[in-house]
Amino acid sequence: MQANIQKKLAYPLIISDFDGTLVGNDGNIPQANKQAIEEYGKNGGTFVISTGRMHYGILPRVRELGLNGFVSCGHGSLIIDVKSGEIIFSKTIPAETTARICEKMEELDLHFNVYAQDVFYSNKVSERLLHYEKALNVQAVQVQDRPLSQFVREKGICAYNVLAFVTAEDNPWIMEAMSKCVFEGCEITKSSDTLVESVSASCSKGTALAFLAERLGISTEKVIAVGDQWNDLPMIERAGLGFAVNNANDRLKEKAIVLNRSNNEGAISELIEEYAYSK
Repeated sequence: MQANIQKKLAYPLIISDFDGTLVGNDGNIPQANKQAIEEYGKNGGTFVISTGRMHYGILPRVRELGLNGFVSCGHGSLIIDVKSGEIIFSKTIPAETTARICEKMEELDLHFNVYAQDVFYSNKVSERLLHYEKALNVQAVQVQDRPLSQFVREKGICAYNVLAFVTAEDNPWIMEAMSKCVFEGCEITKSSDTLVESVSASCSKGTALAFLAERLGISTEKVIAVGDQWNDLPMIERAGLGFAVNNANDRLKEKAIVLNRSNNEGAISELIEEYAYSK
């Protein structure tokens, strides 16, 4: 019997966004993606998910793919060894700044969550939150007996992310209102048109890519990055090859190589098959 011939890798590290990129709109990872990622790993490649989700909302999905390397969470603010659960990089927003961000979101009457290391807190109950909890298989700690900003200040909570649920129509003015405030060391971003997020300005998916490439001894020129939203731009610009799935934000498409397939059509399998291996 002829032995399987191993394919030669042109890019030994692929870093992919999750929601809207790797996973379909139905919440399932297309089988074509699963098969391509498995084959890529067998040929010596390392596949890493980089997401805005925190680790308790993404680790089960990482393990579903059989990945045992690393996962980047919270827009690059937390990087974890999947197999051991060890935190290898961590950067939070100072507690007082977290409280001030919460105060601004309360002033704007927003529904928002505050993400700490092993738990997240929410200031309201809504259908949106219930859907979010079900989709990520996580549950918020409700804080309704006092303003969440007060709770954060009293408990000294240093957040990885403060995330507000918004409508796509309201997103631009809320982003602008939040960005006008001076939250030292923070950046206002979004991972979808219905979210507004406050994260550490010293971290991004781009800094996570550089950190992981160095740890794995791989030049960033030999890294592929792929995403669908504006918060994916830092890693797309940092990588040797940067891609946008076909359903991506139009602004991101202008900065990336655009794949033919969408997240519902197994875009990651197209990426791996067409670009990961030497011709």
